[in-house]
Amino acid sequence: MAKPISNDKRETIVKHMQAGESKEDIARWLLIHIRTVTRVWNKYNTTGSYEPNPHKRGRKPLVTSETIDAVVAKIKEVPDITLLELIDEFDLPISESALCRRLISLGLPYKKRHFIQMDKNEKML
Repeated sequence: MAKPISNDKRETIVKHMQAGESKEDIARWLLIHIRTVTRVWNKYNTTGSYEPNPHKRGRKPLVTSETIDAVVAKIKEVPDITLLELIDEFDLPISESALCRRLISLGLPYKKRHFIQMDKNEKML
């Protein structure tokens, strides 16, 4: 997909079309395709705006922001809850690693490993 043209060029297209110039002349003058001029002009006529449409790239998240907010609240309520327990409790359709990445991106701390305190007399294996 090509990069959208700048708003300055879009505004110029609209002004010149309103002044009665031909699409071919505008396209030649701005060094763009005539179809681009037509699309900008049609969009301006139908919506009143010449702004480009937003690009919706990437995958849609499987977990909504409301669900993540509930997960964060649960973590604050029960700080030692595991990722698996969170996935089970909220019936999340994502893996442990995906949930971990999402929580880290929110700035939540995480434990690198579990620590079990041993007796001084107990031997390590």
